[in-house]
Amino acid sequence: MLEVVTSKNFEEVINSGPVLVDFYADWCGPCKMIAPILEELSKVYSGVVRIVKVNVNDDKELAIKYQISSIPNLLAFKNGEVVKQVIGFQTKDNLIKILEEIK
Repeated sequence: MLEVVTSKNFEEVINSGPVLVDFYADWCGPCKMIAPILEELSKVYSGVVRIVKVNVNDDKELAIKYQISSIPNLLAFKNGEVVKQVIGFQTKDNLIKILEEIK
């Protein structure tokens, strides 16, 4: 399972190196479709890029801060700053391109 982060540890996580954050909700169909791909890639990129998720229903503060209005919404962070954002379901190839860009 991917690590779920909250507003309590979010800053620490995004400043820990390259990070891909999946903003999702349990009821979201496309979120459920992308989850196993992210899970697989988190193993492939272990130690290179951290992949975590934020539940927008449980952590509205972060969803508002990053203006998340559609999910899945993936934010790529490097040095604590957003360097890329993609919205909606992404193919494995697209996700690999993003991870390669930020590693």
